[in-house]
Order: sequence, then C-alpha cells, then structure tokens
Amino acid sequence: METIYLDHSATTPVHPEVLGAMMTYFGHHFGNASSIHREGRFAREAVEAARFQVAALIGADPAEIVFTGGGTEADNLAILGSAFAEQAGRNHIITTAIEHHAVENACRHLESQGFEVTWLPVDGQGRVSPESVEKAITAKTFLITVMHANNEIGTVEPLQEIGAISRSKGILLHTDAVQSVGKIPVRVDELGVDLLSLAGHKIYGPKGTGALYVRRGTVLKPITFGGHQEGGMRHGTENIPGVVGLGKACQIALRDLDTQRAHLEGLRDLLLTKICEGIPDAHVNGHPNGRLPHLLSVSFAGISGEALVRELDLRGVAVSAGSACTAGSTKISHVLAALGMEEALAVGTLRFSMGRDNTPAEVLQAASLLKRLVNRRRM
Repeated sequence: METIYLDHSATTPVHPEVLGAMMTYFGHHFGNASSIHREGRFAREAVEAARFQVAALIGADPAEIVFTGGGTEADNLAILGSAFAEQAGRNHIITTAIEHHAVENACRHLESQGFEVTWLPVDGQGRVSPESVEKAITAKTFLITVMHANNEIGTVEPLQEIGAISRSKGILLHTDAVQSVGKIPVRVDELGVDLLSLAGHKIYGPKGTGALYVRRGTVLKPITFGGHQEGGMRHGTENIPGVVGLGKACQIALRDLDTQRAHLEGLRDLLLTKICEGIPDAHVNGHPNGRLPHLLSVSFAGISGEALVRELDLRGVAVSAGSACTAGSTKISHVLAALGMEEALAVGTLRFSMGRDNTPAEVLQAASLLKRLVNRRRM
C-alpha cells in the first residue's frame, strides 16, 4: 500500500539531488576538514561551499553561519550561548507561550539557574503582539526569542516589527525559523534578527544537520567544549556528508522557492475547501492569511485526534495530531492551550503538512477518507 505522506512538518524525505551530493563524502572524499593534506582540503572546501549555500538562502554572509547538529542544538546555542556571554548584569529573556520545546525548555533551564523569563501570550490566531514585546522589556532584558512560524498551526509571527523594537533597544533577537526557512522568503536583514535557527530535515536535507545564523558582532559563549571547529562555537569533527547535504538542500530550496510555495498553497487551500465542505463544523486553527503555505491545522469537536491519526495510517495516509515532538502525550498541546482552545476541541486536532511531491489527487483522497472517518465516529 502506497502511503500518502502529509506530515512534512515532522520531517521530509531527502531530495535525490541532496543524496547525490552527499554520497561522495561518505567514501571517495572522506577527509577530516581540520586536516591540512589534500583529503582534508577537499573536506574543508566542501564545508565552506555549503556555508555559502546556507547563507544565500537567508541573505546572510557565509562567515555568519555556524553548522550544528540540528534545529534544537541551534536554538540552544543561541539562547544558552547568549545567556552565558557577558551581559553586564542583564538576566531577562522575553519569549512566547507557543515556542517549540527546544526554545521553551532552554528558557526553563535558564529560569532554574536564576534568569528571569517573560512568557508572552498570543491571540486566538497564534500571533504575539509587538506592543506586548515592547512593554515587557526591562533594563535587564538581553534577549528576545520569538519563532518565525509556529510548527503546529503555521501562524507567521510579526518578526519585522519585533526586530525594529529589538534594534531600537539594543537587545538581541533570536528566531526559530525551522518551519519557515525554505517555505517562505526568509531574509535576516529584513526580519532584523541577530540569531536564526534552521534544520536540514525540514527542507529535504539529512536529519541531524542544522545551522545557526549569528549576526557579525553578536557575542555567544559555546555550550560544548573541544577543538576549534566552527570558529570555536561548535566543537567536534564536522559531519561532512551532512553539511554538504544541508548546503545542497538550501540551494534547492532557494532555487524552487516560488514554484514550491505556489504548489503548496494550492494543495493546502484545496484540502481546506474539501474538509470544510465535508465536515462543516471543522475548526481551522491559526491565522487565516499570515500562515505557512504547506501547513493546515484543523480540529474536530468530540473526536480524538490520536485515534484519527491511527485510522488514517491504517488506510495509508500519514498525518499528525500536532507536533511530532509531543506525539503520545496525554496533555493537550501547549500551543492550542495558548490559543484559549477548550480541551474537548483541542484533543480533536489534526495537522496536515504537504510537500513537494504531493498531488491534488492525494489531497482529495485524504479529504474524502477523513470525511468518512469523522462522520462514522459521530454516528
């Protein structure tokens, strides 16, 4: 049975061009990028070429890219690294109630170490108010961390406005852009961010790869210790095949950004139309316009989202009940709770996230199956 995979926000398949670029660095060119002989130089050249490709996708300078082992590590390096840097007595962080656990738990760790964290609420569509960010700033604030787009509901946050505020106050701004990079235009200068996290496996690159953009002049302390790799910010022998794959994935994402965005928006809107036609009381989550092109979060009252996920899976359709990082939890999503959603509705939530290889026929098949399953459970 062929699977209709509609869970690309959890992870994506490696693009054939990415796999092709990686293969030679598993065997033929296997050198350590820190070695000065020929094989080492081949590896170093590959790393620096990938650094250029990552930088090009987000409008950065290659020297501002630090390779990491994924988005979670990039988030932790940004938050903990800025906290551990000399902050002239400042110990206050501003974030939101809907951040990914990589940001949320890094901030909670700092709270346990005596740092102060302000957790800003969002509105019913998942957007934080720039005015609330500005009001939360104190003389002790050194970091604002707000995700670019939410991984569960797809809402895009008003980062440009927040960036203008952070710059005017001389406060670092970090964003977790793991879900937005490669889906919508992301340019660090336009957003006004000092730190930005991305991950390879969300954009058809390999798992276990990521990067942190660090604006020139931003001071971070490393959170690991070892050699001199990545300018002393990320220690350990570089994962050359992974770095090459991440770079290639970024190159493809930039090349195909406009066509893929149109393709994904078409699939998302088709799915939304068919769901609302077949299940009129379906509740669509997130901002109606300011949202990611590939992601659709919908809730069904009186239905278990986890049960729907299992039934769809048995019939060859892969979706999620929310973030892959919270799958199996008995609690409702902290994101949906922050929207003010009642538990009876929140537990009936599904997240569909389309990808480059999905077709309208697959979306229509998934919508038809979903209608049958929901209506049968309500009989």
